[in-house]
Amino acid sequence: MMRNMLSLTLVVAACSWYALADVPIQPDFKDDKITGKWYSFGIASNSNWFQAKRGHMKMCTTMITPTADGNLEVAATYPKMDRCENKTLIYTKTDTPGRYTSKGIRTGSTLDIIVVETNYEEYIMLYTGITKGLEVKTMVTLYGRTKEMRPKLIENFRKFSLDQGLSEDNILILPYTDECMTEN
Repeated sequence: MMRNMLSLTLVVAACSWYALADVPIQPDFKDDKITGKWYSFGIASNSNWFQAKRGHMKMCTTMITPTADGNLEVAATYPKMDRCENKTLIYTKTDTPGRYTSKGIRTGSTLDIIVVETNYEEYIMLYTGITKGLEVKTMVTLYGRTKEMRPKLIENFRKFSLDQGLSEDNILILPYTDECMTEN
């Protein structure tokens, strides 16, 4: 029984890595150019937490800061009920520029993050494979350097999300808000 479970776990892990092999990575990626402040514009996901919370989600700010060991600290500040909530993750570099790993804070999920596309000064689109046990979910996020986003970039985000197997119901363009917008 234990051997079968281990084999099944290895098959799921291999399949999730294989699926990620088809996700494009920003050519000639420069991690130092994505540091600084970003605003969230879109989230697309088939995960249960996203579906449960999507009705309450709004635009938020995210600060990306390099760590002393060469990884990235990604700190989001977002409105939750009547307060501002903060969540910080460490994106650990892999051998592939533009690809990182992390751990979900509350769930313990393994996150495989890929920088799909960026021009560094205007937008960045990320793909995240979320693995917990035998379950593999997908998340695509779109961030901008300012509180405004060109419609073409939002359309590209929507198309890429659909191309990853997500449905229109899985895609959310976040409503604009001034709540919890940090000014650092």
